[in-house]
Amino acid sequence: MADPSIAALVEESGRVHIVSLIDETVKIKGIGVFNPKATVENIAFGKEVQIGSKIFTHLPPRLPELVAGMKRRAQTIGSKDAGVLIARLGIGPGDVILEAGLGSGGQSMHLARVLGESGHLITVEPREEHSEVGLENLKTLAAAIPEFPKHSHVHGRIESCIEEIQTISKHVDAVLLDLPDHSIAIEAVAPLLSVGARLSCYCPVSSQLEHAWIACEEAGLEVEWAGEVIEREWGKASKGGVRPVNGPFGHTAFLLIAQRKA
Repeated sequence: MADPSIAALVEESGRVHIVSLIDETVKIKGIGVFNPKATVENIAFGKEVQIGSKIFTHLPPRLPELVAGMKRRAQTIGSKDAGVLIARLGIGPGDVILEAGLGSGGQSMHLARVLGESGHLITVEPREEHSEVGLENLKTLAAAIPEFPKHSHVHGRIESCIEEIQTISKHVDAVLLDLPDHSIAIEAVAPLLSVGARLSCYCPVSSQLEHAWIACEEAGLEVEWAGEVIEREWGKASKGGVRPVNGPFGHTAFLLIAQRKA
């Protein structure tokens, strides 16, 4: 059930704004100056509300709305890749998951929604300007969903934080890496994986994928799958029917999945 203190306001263009329903007049970028609580609290889900010259639809703050309206600094991993990684890593309630780096928290939000209150998410990020945004997005998610996992955050490069991570959890059920250089991190985190647990690497370029593949094998992990997920959007044609929309195929990055079997 959505938290009544968080609102998703959607413009006619589709732009989403996530708003805390505080009882004071504030200026919110993209909307204007208004009192969120007085203006939105009594507007039912699915109904429209006018704020200034704009018309918004009030919707429950579910994960797609929260991701669309999240604050961004670093590039985020979207639902296309996050869903595949969660499925291929076998992530679910009760798992202990290690993620580096946090960035703006896009992938973390998907992980938290799947883990539920019985799970434990450990995030690692060396850049405070990124983690400040990512942690704020996770805080908003925690206020908007009924079940949020235990969350531990570690500041620093993951290969330098292994001892601190081990004080939080000796072993993890999955590791997700989105880093400039995966090789050093893979060597460092491989011993943390429980037997049968999996590791993923998000690689913007093919050379990074190759280096990650080699590092996994050298760390005693078996590469299960490597590749890319292509997304192709369709839309309604002006003369009837549906067809692919104009534009490139949706490549974002190369993905690699490896497992610890012994």
